[in-house]
Amino acid sequence: MKLKDTLNLGKTAFPMRAGLPTKEPVWQKEWEEAELYKKRQALNEGKPHFVLHDGPPYANGNIHVGHAMNKISKDIIVRSKSMSGFYAPYIPGWDTHGLPIEQVLAKQGVKRKEMDLVDYLKMCRDYALSQVDKQREDFKRLGVSGDWDNPYVTLTPDYEAAQIRVFGEMAKKGYIYRGAKPVYWSWSSESALAEAEIEYHDLVSTSLYYANRVKDGKGILDTNTYIVVWTTTPFTITASRGLTVGPDFEYVVVKPANDDRKFLVAGELLASLAERFGWENPQVVASYKGQELDRIVTEHPWDAEHDELVMNGDHVTLDSGTGVVHTAPGFGEDDYNVGIKYGLEVAVTVNERGLMTENAGPDFEGKFYEKVVPTVIEKLGNLLLAQEEISHSYPFDWRTKKPIIWRAVPQWFASVSKFRQEILDEIDKVTFHSEWGKVRLYNMIRDRGDWVISRQRAWGVPLPIFYAEDGTPIMTEETIEHVAELFAEHGSIIWWEREAKDLLPEGFTHPASPNGHFTKETDIMDVWFDSGSSWNGVVNTRPELSYPADLYLEGSDQYRGWFNSSLITSVAANGVAPYKQILSQGFALDGKGEKMSKSLGNTILPSDVEKQFGAEILRLWVTSVDSSNDVRISMDILSQVSETYRKIRNTLRFLIANTSDFVPVTDTVSYEELRSVDKYMTLRFNQVVSSIRQAYADFKFLDIYKTIVNFVTVDLSAFYLDFAKDVVYIEGAKSLERRQMQTVFYDMLVKLTKLLTPILPHTAEEIWSYLEHEAEDFVQLAELPEAQTFDHQAEILDTWSAFMDFRGKAQKALEEARTDKVIGKSLEAHLTIYPDEATKALLETINSDVAQLLIVSHVTIAEGDAPVDSVVFEDVAFTVERAAGEVCERCRRLDTSVGTHANPHLATVCNHCAIILEANFPEAVAEGFEEN
Repeated sequence: MKLKDTLNLGKTAFPMRAGLPTKEPVWQKEWEEAELYKKRQALNEGKPHFVLHDGPPYANGNIHVGHAMNKISKDIIVRSKSMSGFYAPYIPGWDTHGLPIEQVLAKQGVKRKEMDLVDYLKMCRDYALSQVDKQREDFKRLGVSGDWDNPYVTLTPDYEAAQIRVFGEMAKKGYIYRGAKPVYWSWSSESALAEAEIEYHDLVSTSLYYANRVKDGKGILDTNTYIVVWTTTPFTITASRGLTVGPDFEYVVVKPANDDRKFLVAGELLASLAERFGWENPQVVASYKGQELDRIVTEHPWDAEHDELVMNGDHVTLDSGTGVVHTAPGFGEDDYNVGIKYGLEVAVTVNERGLMTENAGPDFEGKFYEKVVPTVIEKLGNLLLAQEEISHSYPFDWRTKKPIIWRAVPQWFASVSKFRQEILDEIDKVTFHSEWGKVRLYNMIRDRGDWVISRQRAWGVPLPIFYAEDGTPIMTEETIEHVAELFAEHGSIIWWEREAKDLLPEGFTHPASPNGHFTKETDIMDVWFDSGSSWNGVVNTRPELSYPADLYLEGSDQYRGWFNSSLITSVAANGVAPYKQILSQGFALDGKGEKMSKSLGNTILPSDVEKQFGAEILRLWVTSVDSSNDVRISMDILSQVSETYRKIRNTLRFLIANTSDFVPVTDTVSYEELRSVDKYMTLRFNQVVSSIRQAYADFKFLDIYKTIVNFVTVDLSAFYLDFAKDVVYIEGAKSLERRQMQTVFYDMLVKLTKLLTPILPHTAEEIWSYLEHEAEDFVQLAELPEAQTFDHQAEILDTWSAFMDFRGKAQKALEEARTDKVIGKSLEAHLTIYPDEATKALLETINSDVAQLLIVSHVTIAEGDAPVDSVVFEDVAFTVERAAGEVCERCRRLDTSVGTHANPHLATVCNHCAIILEANFPEAVAEGFEEN
């Protein structure tokens, strides 16, 4: 027998290298075959519900790293809740209607307007479902646990029927109406857009300053006076029907020396405007409040058939322009509101494709609206006072990335204004995991206009509205419920397969259709109405869920999107918010903080991460960042996370290896029998358990990451496991000292594995397969540990906190000695301590082998004053010298007892090791040891 064979060196088959890219799919297949998700739900049946409702990603293309962060975050929450006493089913979902799928088919050469509509919609459906299948596999590869065989998809008949019923509730309460208000219009998509479908970019526009001649001054202004107007949208002058002034602003009539005409502008802006127009010595000839100018009539710059009325409006500002706003009610919300008040025509001179229409005049008809500036300038003639190019923030279609226009067309609206206060009251009841999120959503609802819910597209859920012979809209409880039943049986495609009369209830009549003729609406619903109805299509209808949901978690852009539309529809239909809590996340940026884009080549695909590092590293990365803000990710960052993973893994591997001969039932030492240091680590670990449990409850992943990494690197690797080798390797295999440490090791190993399971399920299950004494076949079926409390724990924690401070000072003294070449390794040191009374009492209180704790060969606690050359601290001083004696070949300490043993077979070991060998290996001691 060799001497080294007497050491209890930890042995385990648990590999140092994880091999995650190849092993993860194997484990995932095993989990699926074992039906772990179903077993977890069965275990939790009857427990309190926790429902995290999945916001549906759009079914188009493989997932990106933002999708991964979102789904992994949800998985961590659901897993932690499932292991914390909650019934927490997870139903993943997909958003499948809308323009992006139409665009994909168009790029593939499909011509929607040249084929049968039903055939086209089937192509859209088939494409959407193929993308659902693709993304489902992507999400499962991340290790996300859920009911993947029964997700919710917004194109399924049951979901569409539930959506129609939400619409029906809103219609019943009078919240749905038809109007011709100006809406965001995307000429590139040929459809109206909601606020959530708008993003802002800088745009260079031509701004014009021009003058309208007064036609009827109402005894205030004469006909040689011109009211000066400013616009950044020259094409809208074709539909201008009025001029709006601020009622309380001061306006002046001025006569420039170099012009025969008189001009009216806001007095506050006169100086800057005179310089811009080149007016020489403009004399103020009159001054009026805006309210005095009300209902003065001016001539349109070139359209003799349409005069323009001066009106008062509170939306006018003096920030720029002239203080006079030209008003085209068909092209702006403020223009529309003031125009309706004054009875103006709502003229629209641009069609759905952005081309000027016949009513714009023969000089404009057929031209693209952005290209008519030269024509406008020509038509203005000498009424044009100045022009300039300006760069300003402007709304764009978020899908096509093209600028939009405001355009009044007949649309269906949800009247948010009718129940706005109810929505705001519900927001106050929701818990937001960032207060700014509450403020943001509250302000959005407070300030938003009515919601345009109709879209002039094909791929979506049709509005369940019929029309009588005279055009009267029909949306009664009876007709809407009948449509919902049809959709539940056949899907919404039946709307396009049947005539209106075949979609109405049998025998349906209406006084406005004496001949029994009906037509049906051809617009579809805004896709935000689709996803915004998921609380009804999923949470309120799936038997395993409960409404309202406990939590919605999505990106911060969803305050204007899914959080918003879900809130509106739920409050409209049922008077309650669809969620009790909201947690929002920032966006994933590249390593330099730049937005990811294919054109920049800085994107990171989850599949690439999985191939190089494994999904486990991506999961750990999610916990390592503050996802409430924008976060950075790159392969270099993931490499750093991978290094952290390696430290965690190898620490747990050490615990596995050094408890491989530990049988919990027979070998566990009670807390009362533990050494003081072992009690301290037990208490310290329970602090960690408590912190992690609380962080899971608060959805604070970064706190979990910091707590685990700090405990593993500082408390374990740098302290407890560092000196533990002198016990678990050296002492007898069944000695009390070794079993004491193994008791703590095993407790931490089991509980850390459980605590890591929501974040690192693959690694946790791999570890669990080595814990043969645990009852559960899979750690995913276990419960998270609860923090324990013990007698006198505060006193013990305080004592050892003080010792850790003392230890830090001792390490500084040893480091100085190492720098001065007094010692090499710390085991070569003889440390002499000169403590004050408090430190002396501390060292007596811990009742431990201080040399062992500090990993030195000898410690002397001296009396009296410290030498001049000692390392001095306020409460203690140290001197360090090389320890006397020879190196023990077994424990590697320097000890004067080496070589003094009477048995020549024990001549190379210290007395302490000799005692252990005689007690545990008597035959080898008698026969002698082979050379190592």
